[in-house]
Amino acid sequence: MNTAAQTEFPAAPRGWFSRSEAWLDERGKGAWIAVMVISFIFFWPLGLAILAYLIWSKRMFSKSCSHRRSNDNTAWKDARYARRHGFSTSGNTAFDAYKAETLRRLMDEQEAFEAFLERLRAAKDKSEFDQFMDERATAAQSAREQAYDTDNVDPGADDVEVLDEPAKGTDKTS
Repeated sequence: MNTAAQTEFPAAPRGWFSRSEAWLDERGKGAWIAVMVISFIFFWPLGLAILAYLIWSKRMFSKSCSHRRSNDNTAWKDARYARRHGFSTSGNTAFDAYKAETLRRLMDEQEAFEAFLERLRAAKDKSEFDQFMDERATAAQSAREQAYDTDNVDPGADDVEVLDEPAKGTDKTS
């Protein structure tokens, strides 16, 4: 049995920059802007560096400052999620694992329900559109039939006079 595949490696220790970046991300874009303004007041090159970092990391123009890192371990993500949404650890790891699993399951159920509602809306829209198209086709067919019926009826068929034929019995060539 290969134990190397089952071993979980501890997360790499984070330095002061990563910790301060995470701290500011938790507080939002306003905290980043406040730090940048204070940096401009005390030492303008540092403020300029922070501004460049905000633009380069796309924190300045995104909806929120928090971003996902692909190299973070899941425990750190769960802790970050818990802090952001007001959940704190109880100190009991079994209960925290149960709570995290229940929250994940509820989120999955919510996503499945939202997908179901979307399919339901799409089916309703399709049925309403099909009904509209059927009504439109029926109206067009009845309009065609009505136009065909009025074209074939010759109301004055007896009153028609043929002008190109000579009258019978009035042959003057004899």
